[in-house]
Amino acid sequence: MSDNASPTPPDDDVAQMIQQIRDLSAQLQSEIGKVIVGQQDVIDQLLMALLCKGHAVLVGVPGLAKTLLISTISKTLSLGFSRIQFTPDLMPSDITGTEVIEEDRGTGKRNLRFVKGPVFANVILADEINRTPPKTQAALLEAMQEHQVTAAGYRHALPQPFFVLATQNPIEQEGTYPLPEAQLDRFMFMIQVDYPTASEEMEIVRRTTARHKVSVEHVLDADQVLKIQDLVRDVPVADHVIQYTLNLVRATRAPKRGVDDHRPAFIQQYISWGAGPRASQNLIMAGKARSVLQGRTHVTVEDIAAVAHPVLRHRLMVNFNAQADGITPDDVIDRLLDSVKLDDQIKDPTMSSVIR
Repeated sequence: MSDNASPTPPDDDVAQMIQQIRDLSAQLQSEIGKVIVGQQDVIDQLLMALLCKGHAVLVGVPGLAKTLLISTISKTLSLGFSRIQFTPDLMPSDITGTEVIEEDRGTGKRNLRFVKGPVFANVILADEINRTPPKTQAALLEAMQEHQVTAAGYRHALPQPFFVLATQNPIEQEGTYPLPEAQLDRFMFMIQVDYPTASEEMEIVRRTTARHKVSVEHVLDADQVLKIQDLVRDVPVADHVIQYTLNLVRATRAPKRGVDDHRPAFIQQYISWGAGPRASQNLIMAGKARSVLQGRTHVTVEDIAAVAHPVLRHRLMVNFNAQADGITPDDVIDRLLDSVKLDDQIKDPTMSSVIR
């Protein structure tokens, strides 16, 4: 394997800014912790997705404080928050907005005025997104992708930063409209929200059954969040980290017809469809955000491995063999991280020409 190219080290100003962001991150965690008990991994992943200008799907049963968590994060960041409850009768205009006829009382002239919908906020909680028909889902997904809404031929820019968090209930699936894989791929993370531990649940009961309510302080504002988002993109990544990322993602894909299959045996056995290029991009971006939040000026292989589950779990399609054996995408990712090492080289003739 060729020598790995080292990234250009950041200047002192950037390094100092990253240290400040680490301190601000600690303040954020402290403020959020006043309201939310536990869920540290979920909070970290939400902050990473936000700083990467990405979006996330939260999967968890009702009652795990998903709405409270998102609204608390938006308060600490001084961002506008909007919650949209997705139902079977929800229309696209209920999300994006609609035009209404407005009459000038003086002249009697009528004009159309666009009334903005709930999507015009910085942080959007799309609650139970799989409860609404595909046409309505598409309206939100278009806003996510384009950061704008088109109505009657006019484009209306969405506020920045813009962050969508969609929730799905993993239990009740009757009467739902599951997001297809191509749509799920637009979400940077799929975040698993688990039940609290016994000690955490005891603290939750203590807090929520008392009269006193805790308020959180603003730590950042929208302009500061935008600057941090730009800074995250400037974090350098060494070629060997990119190679490791590609090795992970490409190990999940079937080769072209006529090309030898060098995927791990468990991938061949359990995966019917692997992750696409967005997975590689999102792994690198998430690694950058994680390094910044931890006060580091470079991305490590450990950063990539740490974000592999939320990035890959909704991009791997398990087959019937996996379902019969009780194998989940997370199980496959665990084995993938164990089997793909830094020095592994996927036997793909295209790889040797792109790795320096």
